[in-house]
Amino acid sequence: MAVEHVRGRKAGDVMLYALSTCQWCNKTKQLLRDLGIEFDYVYIDLLDEKGQDRALSDMEKWNPRGSFPTLVIDNKRCIVGFREDEIRGVFVK
Repeated sequence: MAVEHVRGRKAGDVMLYALSTCQWCNKTKQLLRDLGIEFDYVYIDLLDEKGQDRALSDMEKWNPRGSFPTLVIDNKRCIVGFREDEIRGVFVK
């Protein structure tokens, strides 16, 4: 699976499941960058079929509906959709 890494302030393990064409996914990714958070992301639509199956299987453990964006934090918390206030609440203390 082609996971991309963005350097920043370590705030736990942060994984973003996204689609390359999704404006809300891109807004979530930009918000994490603006906050200076280190995170990984994967554009599921750009993966081959096997990679898509694996990524969707991982994501659906947190978000059974399979909607985007899906942000998983420390394998403990999941934020589905572009929820700016909720995301800021997690990372801005």
